[in-house]
Amino acid sequence: MPRTSLTGTRIRDRRTLLGIRQTHLAERVGISPSYLNLIEHNRRRIGGKLLNAIAGVLDVEPSLLAEGAESALVALLREAAAETAEQGAETDQTESFAGRFPGWARLVVAQRRQIAELGRAVETLTDRLTHDPHLAATLHEVLDTVSAVRSTASILVETREIEPEWRDRFHRNINEDAERLAEGAQALVAFLDGASDARRTVQSPQEEIEAFFVARDFHFPTLEDADQTPEDIVRDAGELVSGSAASQALKLLQQYAEDASALPLAALREAVKEQGVDPFRIAAHSGADQGVVMRRLAALPELEAGLVICDGSGTLVFRKPLAGFALPRFSAACPLWPLYRALTRPMAPLHMRIEQQGRGSAPLGGNLFDAFAVALPKGPVAVNADPVFEAQMLFLPIPGDERELWHGAIVPVGSNCRICPRMDCHARREPSIIADGF
Repeated sequence: MPRTSLTGTRIRDRRTLLGIRQTHLAERVGISPSYLNLIEHNRRRIGGKLLNAIAGVLDVEPSLLAEGAESALVALLREAAAETAEQGAETDQTESFAGRFPGWARLVVAQRRQIAELGRAVETLTDRLTHDPHLAATLHEVLDTVSAVRSTASILVETREIEPEWRDRFHRNINEDAERLAEGAQALVAFLDGASDARRTVQSPQEEIEAFFVARDFHFPTLEDADQTPEDIVRDAGELVSGSAASQALKLLQQYAEDASALPLAALREAVKEQGVDPFRIAAHSGADQGVVMRRLAALPELEAGLVICDGSGTLVFRKPLAGFALPRFSAACPLWPLYRALTRPMAPLHMRIEQQGRGSAPLGGNLFDAFAVALPKGPVAVNADPVFEAQMLFLPIPGDERELWHGAIVPVGSNCRICPRMDCHARREPSIIADGF
C-alpha cells in the first residue's frame, strides 16, 4: 500500500494519542464526523487545506501525516524523549535509531501510547475508588448484607431447638439476603469493569448531566432560537435517568436560555471579532454580566474552550472539559486553580496564564492555558444578608509556539493532589500515587 494512502491511519493514531474525540476534531476542521471516520479508515483521500487544518488541530506538521511511517515514527520518538528529558535520550540520533531499528522504535512508541492510556485509566479509577458515592453506598450494602447473613446463620447453628415456623423464617431471610448480596457483588463488578472508561457507565446524577451535555457538545440551538423550552429538552433526554439529574439539568438549561436571551449568539460573535476572546473586555464593551459572557463563550460552537463553576464550598457544580486540561471526576480539584483564588477575591476578575503539569512533564513543559476567573453573587442580594458567591473559570488553550512570546508569570497547577507530579507544591493535601513513578 502506498505511503500516502495511510494518512488516515496516522491521523487516527495521532488523535487517539492526544485524547481528542473524533466529533471534536471534525467540528474544529469543519467537516462531519462521518466524513472524518472515512478519512481515518483510508476510504477518502485527503490533502491540501483540509490536511493542513487537521494537522494544525493535532499540533503536528502536515508532512508527518502525509509522508511515510518512518517520518511519523521519528516525530513520536522525539515527543517521547521530550516527555522524559531526565533520561537523557540521544535526540540527535533519533532518525538513525528509527532507521536502523524500526521494530524497537515502534515498540517504544507503542509503550508510550499504552502508558498514556493506563495513566488516564488510573486517574479515573483513583477518583472513583476514593470519592464515588455510588461505590461507597454499594460497599455498605454488601457489608450490611454479609452481617445479616452471618447473624442469621449463627442463630441457626447455635440454637439447638427452633420452632419449625421460626426456622423457615430464618431460612427465608438467608435466601433473601443472599440474593441481595449477589446483586451487590454484581453491581460492584459492573462498576469496576466500567471505571476505566469514564464515558461508558453513568452512575451518579452528575455523570448523567455531563453525558447529557457532552452528547450535545454543550450547545443547544433550539434554546438559542427559543424553539424549545428547557422543560421540553429535559423531557426528551434519555441520558437523564434519575430525578435529581433531571432537576439539576433543568436549572442549567434555564440558565442557558436566560444567558442566550441576554447575549444572543450573533451579538457574541460580533463582540469576539472586535474584542477578541476576552470575557472581561467583552463584558465591559457590551454591558453584559461577566458570568453570562463566560458561559456564552463556553457554549460557542466554534470556540475551543473549557469552563468550570464551583459554589462557595469549592465543589465543582459544572464542568465543560477541554482536551489537554485534566478535570477530576469526583475528588477536589487543584487548590491553585484561579477558580479558587477568585473565591478569596469576590467581584475581582482574574486573568492568568496557567500550565497544567502532567506525568513526565519537565518544568514549564506542560499544557499552557489562558484562564479567566471571577466570583459573583448567586441570585439576588438581600438587605443585611451575606451574598452567596459562585466562581467561574473559563480556560483556553495556547499553542506551544506562543510560549516563547510570553514574558509574564506562568502559574503551574495540577488536576488534583492524588495524581499531580509536583512533589514540592506548598498546597498539596495528600501524597501523590505517582510519587515514585507509575
